[in-house]
Formats: sequence, structure tokens, C-alpha cells
Amino acid sequence: MVVAAAKGAAVYPYRYHDESAAGYARSVRAVLAGPRASGGHSLSPHSLMTLSKGSRIVLPSPNGATLSLATGSTPTFAGCLRNARAVALAAMACGPRVAVIACGERWRDSSLRPSLEDQIGAGAVLAHLNGSRSPEATAAIAAYEDAAPRLLEALQRCVSGKELIGWGFPQDVIAAADLNRDHVAPRLRDGAFTATPVPR
Repeated sequence: MVVAAAKGAAVYPYRYHDESAAGYARSVRAVLAGPRASGGHSLSPHSLMTLSKGSRIVLPSPNGATLSLATGSTPTFAGCLRNARAVALAAMACGPRVAVIACGERWRDSSLRPSLEDQIGAGAVLAHLNGSRSPEATAAIAAYEDAAPRLLEALQRCVSGKELIGWGFPQDVIAAADLNRDHVAPRLRDGAFTATPVPR
């Protein structure tokens, strides 16, 4: 999401990873992200680095899309390690209360699969926010601060990192660990996330 938005693309989250995704992509005149092994644009951040400004892409994501599209009129941003500082600044500019959600993902049977990398990413965003923090926020920050000195190693050794490396996508883990690389805060408007520039 963040890599695509930083390239100037509009990213449409879609909650179903099934045949209906292709029809939705056509309806918004966008390219549908495919499987990592397809060689084209996919959920692989490395594959999205070739997007050009003005591109439109649909990213099927049962967890992230479902949560994003359920926020209604609440300002909604996409954050990760790559834009932790930028998204924190953008969120604080919207109001005094901020919720940070580590989405995780779903197993094939639709049960929730929590992920360490999402907790670390949430902690990185939270670490840049001012104000009081909930115990859950404090715990996420502690996870981030523990991993920060060896961030890439932590992501390579967690379950998701091992999976990606085993599938032949070590570059995706490297891209995910690039802390504060992107100075944009993708914001959801009219069904798509687009970049909101943030001062450095």
C-alpha cells in the first residue's frame, strides 16, 4: 500500500480474494494485483516499485481492506515501518485521538492470524505519536523498540519473514524493514488510498 502510494498510484483495497476482484478492478479502471509468483504487480512491495504516477491498482486483502472500508467518515491512513513517522504526523493533524490497528491476516479457514511484523509496525507509528497511551499501545511500542536495533533480522526470523524467504521473496522482507523510507501517508478517500505528502 505505502510503496504504491509513494509512487503516485491510487490503491483500491478490496476485501474479497476471489473471482469478484477482477470485476471490481474493471469497474474502477484499475489493474488487479496478482499472486507474488505471477511476475506482475502483486502484494509484493518489491513488485510495486515499478508503478508509475497515476496508476490504479486493486489490492485484495481480506483483513486490511475489511478494516479500512469499515471506518466510514473517520480519516483512515495506511501505515507501516516504511512510513511510520509520516503517518503519525498526518494522523495527529486530524485530531487528538488516534487508533492504530495491527491488522494481521487471515488463515485459509478465515480465522485470524496475528503477525509480529504488524505489531512492530504499529509500535513504530505509535512511537511517533504525542500524548497518553493505552497499555496495548505501550506493549506495541515495546515490541518495536526491542526489534529496532536489528529490525531486518527480526523480520527475517518471524514466521511471515521465513515464509517469504522460503518462497523466494527475500527482497520483500528487506523492503518492509526500510524504516521511514517513504514520506507519505496514504489516506482513504472515495474507496482508494492516495498519498498525502507530509513535511520531513
